[in-house]
Amino acid sequence: MEEQLGAALARQGWSVKRAHPYDPEKQHGFIDSQKMGMEVFRTIDPRQPLIVAESVWQYSHHVLAGLTTHQGPILTVANWSGQWPGLVGMLNLNGCLTKAGVTYSTLWSEDFTDAFFENGLQQWLNEGTITQDGSHVTDFTSVKLPAADEQTGRKFGRRLRQHKAIMGVFDEGCMGMYNAIVPDELLHATGIFKERLSQASLYAAMRDVTDAEAQNVLNWLLAKGMKFNWGTDEATQLTRPQTLEQCKMYIAAMRIANDFGCDTIGIQYQQGLKDLTVASDLTEGLLNDSDRPPVFSTAGEELYAGQALPHFNEVDECAGLDALVTYRLWQELGMSGETTLHDLRWGQLYDTGDGDQFVWVFLISGAAPPAHFIGGYEGASSERQPPMYFRLGGGSIKGVSRPGSIVWSRVYVMDGKLHCDLGVGEVVALPAAETQRRWQETTPEWPIMHAVLRGVTRDQMMARHKANHIQVVYAPYEAKAYQACRIKAAALAELGIEVHFCGSVDWAGTNHTAAQAAKPEPATLAR
Repeated sequence: MEEQLGAALARQGWSVKRAHPYDPEKQHGFIDSQKMGMEVFRTIDPRQPLIVAESVWQYSHHVLAGLTTHQGPILTVANWSGQWPGLVGMLNLNGCLTKAGVTYSTLWSEDFTDAFFENGLQQWLNEGTITQDGSHVTDFTSVKLPAADEQTGRKFGRRLRQHKAIMGVFDEGCMGMYNAIVPDELLHATGIFKERLSQASLYAAMRDVTDAEAQNVLNWLLAKGMKFNWGTDEATQLTRPQTLEQCKMYIAAMRIANDFGCDTIGIQYQQGLKDLTVASDLTEGLLNDSDRPPVFSTAGEELYAGQALPHFNEVDECAGLDALVTYRLWQELGMSGETTLHDLRWGQLYDTGDGDQFVWVFLISGAAPPAHFIGGYEGASSERQPPMYFRLGGGSIKGVSRPGSIVWSRVYVMDGKLHCDLGVGEVVALPAAETQRRWQETTPEWPIMHAVLRGVTRDQMMARHKANHIQVVYAPYEAKAYQACRIKAAALAELGIEVHFCGSVDWAGTNHTAAQAAKPEPATLAR
C-alpha cells in the first residue's frame, strides 16, 4: 500500500516522508500505542500536509491525540481490501475525528490508480480538502412524514424518555474507539443512563455458575441443531470446555444485567477479559436473540423470559442506544426486533440476477443472533476465534444472513450532538461458492451478511459513514421496511437526535402500492 500510495503522490509531483521508521525488532512499521503516537507527532511539523494510511484494523487513540492538534490538511486513506481491513480502521478513525471536531478528508482505493482516487488526491493536494458526493442525504427536518407514522414514532420516543432505561457498560473504550463512547450528558437527554460495570465482575460471576447450568445451555443449543466445530488442541482449536466456559459467561452476563436492571449491555471483550477467559462472541449472539437458552436467577426466577437482552458488541454505546430503541420499537410495531451491529467490512459488484449491484460484506465477530441466519440455529455454527487475538479460545456464532428487507442505521456524535443516519436495504442470496470466496477474503469464522443499500453508492457510503459499525434489523417486506424507517426516524428525533435519511427512504410513504406492500418475504434458501 505504501508503495502504491507513494507512486500516486509522485504522479502528482509530491514526495513522501515517513513520519516513523520500520521497527526491525517488532517486524512492523505501525504506530502501536498511544505513547508511541504522541512521540511520533512531536517530530512532525504541525503545518505539514499529513496522510494517515490504513491497511489494517487499528486503535484510533494511538493517533488521535496528535491529530487533534495538527494544523495542516489531514487525509485518511484506506486500501480497498477484505483481507487487510484498512477500510474498517479508517471508518473508525473518521468517526473519532468527527466526534473530536477535527477537520479531515478521506479516500480509498484498490490500487490507487483509479480516477476517483486520483482526482480526490489532486484536489486535496491543491486545496487541502476533498468534495464528496452527499446527494443521497436528506435531513429529517426538511421532510414531512405521514402523520400516523410520525405520531407513532414520537409517542414511542416520549415514552422511552419518560420511563428511562439503563445501559450496562462492561468497561468503556474498547480498542481505542473514542467514537463509540457517548458522553453522559448527551445520552441522558434520550432517557438512557449508563450503569458502569466491570469485566472483572463478569469473570467473578462466571465462577459462581455451576457446570450443570452451563451444560444445560449447551444441551439447549445442541437440541436446536447448532453445530460446534470442536477439536482437542486448546491452543488452536475450539474445544468443548471453551464452549462451556462461554455458556457460563452467558449466564453470568444475564444475572448481572438483571441485578442492575439493565435494558441493554455491552461487553468490551478484547481488552483484559481475553487474558482471563474465553471470547464473549457466543454469549453476545445468544443475548441478541429472543429465542435463546433460558437463564434463571439463583432463586429460580427466569430472567428476561421470552426477550432478547440487546447486546452492543465492543461496548459501542452508539450501537447500544440504537439497539435498544430498535428492539423495543420493532416489538411495538409487531415485528421481530432482533438486531445487531456489523463491521462495514468490504464489498464488490455482483450480478444478483437484476444486473450488477454493489453487495457489501457486513461481518462481525459473532454477535449476530441466529434469528438472522438462513436456517436459524440449524444454520449456525461456532468456530474458534483466531488465537492471535484470543489465546484462551472461545467460539463465534457463524451463519449466513437470510434474504430479506432491512433497515440500517448508525448513531454517532458530531458537533457535540447525537446524530443518526438511516436507510433501507436488502439482504441478498449469493451462490455458496461466492459466499465462501467472500468469507475467505475476510474472516471465515464470523457471521456474514450480503447487503445491498438502496440508493447509496459505495463511495457515498464510505465518504459519509462515521463508524466502523453499522446497525441492521429485518422487516417483513420492503414497504414495511420503509414505513419502519420513517417511524424510527421520528422516534429518534423525539429523543433529541438529529436524523438524516440516506438513500431511497420514501419518507412520504407514497412509492409503494397496496399490492407491493403485500409482497411476502423472500423464501429462505435450503441449506
